[in-house]
Amino acid sequence: MRRTRIRTRAAVLLAAVFGAAAGCAGPPSTASLSGLDRPSPSPSAPRGPQRGFTLVASGDVIPYPTIMNQARQDAGGSGHDFVKLLAGVRPVVAAADVAICHMETPYGEPDGPFTGYPTFVSPPQVAAALKATGYDSCSTASNHTLDAGAAGVRRTLDAMDRAGLRHAGSARSAAEAGKPALLRAGSATVAQLSYTYGTNGIPLPDGMPWAVNRIDPERIVADARAARRAGADVVVLSVHWGTEWQEDPDRQQVDLADRLTRSSTAGRPDIDLVIGTHNHVPQAYQKVNGTWVVHGLGDQVAGVMQDRRGNHGSIARFTFAPPQRAGQRWTVTKAEFIPQMTDRGPPWRVVNLGDALKRDPGRQDYREVRDGIRDAVLRRGAAADGLTMADR
Repeated sequence: MRRTRIRTRAAVLLAAVFGAAAGCAGPPSTASLSGLDRPSPSPSAPRGPQRGFTLVASGDVIPYPTIMNQARQDAGGSGHDFVKLLAGVRPVVAAADVAICHMETPYGEPDGPFTGYPTFVSPPQVAAALKATGYDSCSTASNHTLDAGAAGVRRTLDAMDRAGLRHAGSARSAAEAGKPALLRAGSATVAQLSYTYGTNGIPLPDGMPWAVNRIDPERIVADARAARRAGADVVVLSVHWGTEWQEDPDRQQVDLADRLTRSSTAGRPDIDLVIGTHNHVPQAYQKVNGTWVVHGLGDQVAGVMQDRRGNHGSIARFTFAPPQRAGQRWTVTKAEFIPQMTDRGPPWRVVNLGDALKRDPGRQDYREVRDGIRDAVLRRGAAADGLTMADR
């Protein structure tokens, strides 16, 4: 969430990653999954009828003070209710077989105190609202993960556990840090991994080098391969990267996407889908080396930002089909995006723009935002690879 100063830091840190492949997070993780409640490993050949699945992913959830105030009003002045804020996208999210969100900020105690930019502490009631909206798992590695220190990491993951949300990207223990989020979708097991370019200069807590996952290409590949060994059929990478307020992916995004989508084992890609956050504005979707990469989803929930585009985003939806023969990958058979925005109201509400325009075709403001999101998403040629815009 930092402005120009942090944009520069992001570029420097990611450049350092490529200059020293093992730079950020120590030696590559073996992602030991002992004690993890996980499904059985994938068979070497399809076993009986297999069902495909749909996966949706959405952008940064950032409860600025204006958003927290709205949630307090929606709760009747006591506590915080974020369910109404997110109700507009619930039909899309809840209909998916697996739904992934990105929780940008750490949580505080139930009664606060809560803070906004530049050091966030958010109400833990957000977790229950995300679950009620239909999300199954959240990435938690961001440049704000450590805003409230080790206690903030613990409170955030505790609240998600209570809500029934899986999570990936930050951890309360070394053992937890080595475990991806494993999710059932159709007849597939989906692993979610999550990493960030940095933490706004906040050092890792003493004795907790595993508190948040930092981008390291070698570690990401090692973790993806370990997730396969743990039973994952599909590996989804959530990555917090790029340059804020820039619609074009920067050089580090392009290089990392190329490097990771080229990585394979026995001819099978190690990563099946890349989902990007952090930029605050919608960025392009693109097929890179045959794998879909969403460079930036934009924000899902944000307050009064320095640029109106900070209230605009997309929801990605991918339909996966099972392999036809042993040794093949699960494949994306349909790629879609749903434009959405946080309408400042009052009241503040997250809006599915296509659905809203069907109900009220006269909303020229919604039409202009939807068209701007569409142009950003398609600007690297994804339409030629089959990406389409949906309204529900």
